[in-house]
Amino acid sequence: MKMKRIFLATLLVSIFSFTTFAQTDTNSAAASGKKVPSTEIKTIDGKTTTLQDYVGTDTQKGKITVISLWASWCKPCQTELDAIADLYEEWQEEYDMQLLAVTIDTRRALAKVTPIVEAKGWEYTILSDTNQALRTTLNFQSIPHTLLVDQNGNIVDVHSGYSPGDEYELEDKIKALSGK
Repeated sequence: MKMKRIFLATLLVSIFSFTTFAQTDTNSAAASGKKVPSTEIKTIDGKTTTLQDYVGTDTQKGKITVISLWASWCKPCQTELDAIADLYEEWQEEYDMQLLAVTIDTRRALAKVTPIVEAKGWEYTILSDTNQALRTTLNFQSIPHTLLVDQNGNIVDVHSGYSPGDEYELEDKIKALSGK
């Protein structure tokens, strides 16, 4: 009986691990080569913009860009952005990159965003997707949801969730894109 339980537990862990791996791999593969969408979003002070206004295009080379989709109520989102904040200045200098933090907070909850950003001292460009248009266009369910965009505006990597150390894996990918 004990052997059956151990076997069943091992089988369930294996299935879960395979499913998680397959989902991450599918997300990355699906994003590869796609352009950043031109969906309308807002600056934190309410001006209409798009992500394409911040990234490179086929005709104009831009910076390597990390786009972090987050919300004020999401603790893993804040933990990820805090972890990146510790490395961000160095990344900007070393890899000529930028980070766009796009909150998916509702209009009602948007009032909490600026105090959080100021209290944490984040030096990122903060944007807002209160109408969930970007979330719909990118078709993601969980946050934090992080996109890595090359200098030509192509999404080259997608990552959902946050675990301590993910920021170093992200740095490795940024470094590879920068050619350093």
